[in-house]
Amino acid sequence: MAVYAGLDMGGTNLKYGLVDGQGKVLWWGKDPTPSDLQLLLEAIKQIWSALQKRAPGRITAFGFGLPGIFNRQTKLIHRSPNYPGLNGVPLEPLFSRLVEIPFTIHNDASMAAYGEYRVGAGQGSKSMVLLTIGTGVGSGLILNGQLWEGANGFAGELGHIIVNPDGDKCKCGSQGCLETEVSSEKIVKNYQQISRRTENISSAEVYQRALAGDGAAQEAFAQAGHYLGLGLASTINLLDPDKIILGGGVMKAGDFLLKPALKEIKRRSYLFDYSQCQIIPAVLGNQAGFIGAALWAQSRLMQV
Repeated sequence: MAVYAGLDMGGTNLKYGLVDGQGKVLWWGKDPTPSDLQLLLEAIKQIWSALQKRAPGRITAFGFGLPGIFNRQTKLIHRSPNYPGLNGVPLEPLFSRLVEIPFTIHNDASMAAYGEYRVGAGQGSKSMVLLTIGTGVGSGLILNGQLWEGANGFAGELGHIIVNPDGDKCKCGSQGCLETEVSSEKIVKNYQQISRRTENISSAEVYQRALAGDGAAQEAFAQAGHYLGLGLASTINLLDPDKIILGGGVMKAGDFLLKPALKEIKRRSYLFDYSQCQIIPAVLGNQAGFIGAALWAQSRLMQV
C-alpha cells in the first residue's frame, strides 16, 4: 500500500497525518506550533518518527504546507508575516536531514486548496478558489485543473488584495487588505467601535451576542461581510471560477457574514459570472492542509 505523509503548519497547531493514494486519512494528529525554527525542526523530527510508526506501509513522499510566500525558484520563504522565523531560511537542506524520502514544500493555503480540490468540496471542479478566514485570510487557486502557482510560486494571495484603501495596516506591509477587513480580530474591533465597549472579547463571543440579537454584534459581521463581498466579486470578475469554497473559523458565523457578502457580490460581479459560480462551504476542516500537502507530494513524485 502506497502511503503519503503531510504536515500543515498553522499559527496555533501543527496538523499532520497519513493518507493513501486516494486521499483517505489513515491516521492524523496535532501538536502546538513551536515558537522558533530550532524547536520546529525538533518537532518535525519527532513527527516523522511517529508517522513512520503509524504507517501501514512504506511512506513514499512527504508534503509540507508552510505559512508564507515560498519561492519555488530560490526554494526560500521570502515572507511569512505570522512566522518570521522562516523568512529567508534554506528549508530544503534542513528538512533533508530529518526526512530521508522525497518531500515537497509549498504554501499552506495552496495545499488546503489542493486538498479540497482532490477529495473535498472542490471535487469535479475545473477552476476553484479556496478562502479560509480566521486570524488571517488564506487562499489557493485551482485553474483549469491545475494548482495555480504563478511565475515564482506566489499566486493566490487573495487575502492581500486591497478592498479598503483607507483601512487598517496589514502585517504584509500594505493597508486595507481583505485580511485586515474580515479577520476575527477585525470583527472584534468592529464590535468594540460600534458598541463603544473596550472589553476583551473574542470573535466567537461576538457571534454568540449576534445570535442573541445584539445589533452591534450583527453589524460587526455585516461590515466584514461587505468587504468579503468586495473581494469575492473581484475574484469572480477576474477568474470566473466555477466554485468558491469558504472555510476557517470565522465562517462559523454563517449568514451574519454571508448574507452581506452575497449582497455585495450580486452588486459588484457580472451577473453571468455570479450565476455560474457556486459559493459553498469547505468540508475537510483542519485536515485540508495536511491532506493536500500529502497529495501534492504524491503528484510531484509521480511526475519524476
